[in-house]
Amino acid sequence: MRYLSDILEGVAFTELQGSADVEISAVVFDSRKVVPGCLFVAVKGTAVDGHDYIDQAIKDGAIAVVCEDLPAHTATETDFLMVQNSAKALGTLAANFYENPSSNLKLVGVTGTNGKTTIATLLYKLFRDLGYKCGLLSTVENQVNGRIIPSTHTTPDPVALNELLASMVDEGCDYCFMEVSSHAVSQYRIEGLKFSGAIFSNLTHDHLDYHKTFDSYRDAKKAFFDGLPKSAFALTNADDKNGSVMLQNTAAHRKSYALKSMADYRARIIENQFGGLLLNIDNEEVWFKLVGTFNAYNLLAVYAAAMLLEQDKGKVLVSLSKLTGAEGRFEYIVAPNKVIGIVDYAHTPDAVQNVLSTIHDIRKGKEKVITVIGCGGDRDKTKRPVMAKVASEWSDKVIITSDNPRTEDPAQIIKDMEAGIDPAFKRHTVSIVDRREAIKTACMLAQPGDIILLAGKGHEKYQDINGVKNHFDDMEELENQFKDMN
Repeated sequence: MRYLSDILEGVAFTELQGSADVEISAVVFDSRKVVPGCLFVAVKGTAVDGHDYIDQAIKDGAIAVVCEDLPAHTATETDFLMVQNSAKALGTLAANFYENPSSNLKLVGVTGTNGKTTIATLLYKLFRDLGYKCGLLSTVENQVNGRIIPSTHTTPDPVALNELLASMVDEGCDYCFMEVSSHAVSQYRIEGLKFSGAIFSNLTHDHLDYHKTFDSYRDAKKAFFDGLPKSAFALTNADDKNGSVMLQNTAAHRKSYALKSMADYRARIIENQFGGLLLNIDNEEVWFKLVGTFNAYNLLAVYAAAMLLEQDKGKVLVSLSKLTGAEGRFEYIVAPNKVIGIVDYAHTPDAVQNVLSTIHDIRKGKEKVITVIGCGGDRDKTKRPVMAKVASEWSDKVIITSDNPRTEDPAQIIKDMEAGIDPAFKRHTVSIVDRREAIKTACMLAQPGDIILLAGKGHEKYQDINGVKNHFDDMEELENQFKDMN
C-alpha cells in the first residue's frame, strides 16, 4: 500500500480537493478494473473518455480520482486531483506506485518502423547468454528472465509496463530491452521511465491512420530521444536520413551505426545467403545465422548497443553468431521437393521490399518468387496500394488476400491494394479472400526450388475478423501444405 502523497512526486497538478494523506491500493485507468481503495485516473482516449466513468469508479470503490475536468457533482469523501494531462500524469503515477523500477535496472528502448522486435529480442538473448538476468518487452512476447508473459501491445500501458518492470527488479534482472512504439510516445505510456539507452532503426511509411502525417510520425519517435537523460546513450542508424533528426535535441551521448555511411560502428556484408550472413563488423569477420541486409543493420545495432553497455567485444561477437532472430521474422522452412517457404511480419511497403530484395539477392538461379500478402483492416489505408505495388514489382507471382480484416470488408481491402498494381504486372496477380486458400494456391503453383513468401502476419497466431480472433498461424499452414509436396 502506498499513500497518495508518495506517488505525486513529479506530477504537475493544478488543484487538490481533499487530502493526499490516503492509502492507495492500486493505480487504475480502466473503470472495469477498479478495486476498493484505488486511485482512478480519468484519461481522455481516442475512443473512450475516462471522465465519463468517474461516478462508476467511485461507486466501485475508488478512493481518489485524477482528472482534467472536475465533475459537476463531486463526492465529499473522494479526493480529486486536477491535472492538465491525465495520460501524462498516469505514467508518472504508475512509475511512482511501483517505486520507479526503471531506475533499478538498465532500460534500453528500441524505436523505428522496422527492426524493433528483432533488435530488442537479440539484445535480450545476447545478454542472457552473457550471463545476465534480463527482461524483454516486445510485440511477440514479454519475458522476465525466461518466464514468458503474453504480449498484447508493442508497448504496454503505463500501469502494466511498470508492473512488468517491477517484477523484473524483484527477480534480480540487470537489464530490460523494450520496443518503444510511436503510439506509446504520443500516448505518454513511457512517461516516468528512466532509460539507459535508446536505439533508432529506420523510419518509413506506417501508422499514418493515427499520426496523419509523416512529420508527426517522425516527431513522435524523436520525442523519445528528446526525453533521454544525459547519462543515457542515443544510438541511431546513420544510413537513414532521419537518424540525425533523432539526435538534434537529445541530451544523451550521441552514437551512430551504418553499413554505407561514416559512423561510430560500421559493418560490411561479405556473404549473404539462406544459411546466414558473413559480416566484417568492427574489423572482425563473423558468420551470423540471420539473413539479409536488414538483419545486417539489426545485428550491427545490437553489437553497438552492447559496446555502449561496456560488454566484451569478443564475447559479444561469439554469442551473437549463435543467435537466431525473433519468431516470424524471415523464418523459413524447406519442403521435401525443395520449395522454400518464408514467413515474415513485413507489413509496411519498406519492410516488404526489404524481404523481397533479400530473397532476390540470395536466390541462386531462376527460382520463381510467389508472394502472399494482405493489409490489415481499420489501419492506415494509404499504404495498401503501395504494398501491392512493391509486392508485384518484386515477385513473379502475387496472391493478394486477407490479413486481419478486423471490422472492414476484406474484399474492399483487396480492391484498395489492387489499385496500386501497374497494368503490366496485373496478369501475374490474383486475389483470393480466404488466406488459407491463398496459401494453398501458392503451394500448388510452386515448382521445386521456388520461393514462397507469406508476408504480414509473422508470429501472429490468429486472424482478427469482426472482433473475433480466430486461430490462424502462417507457419502452421505452410507446414501442413509442405507435408504433401514431394
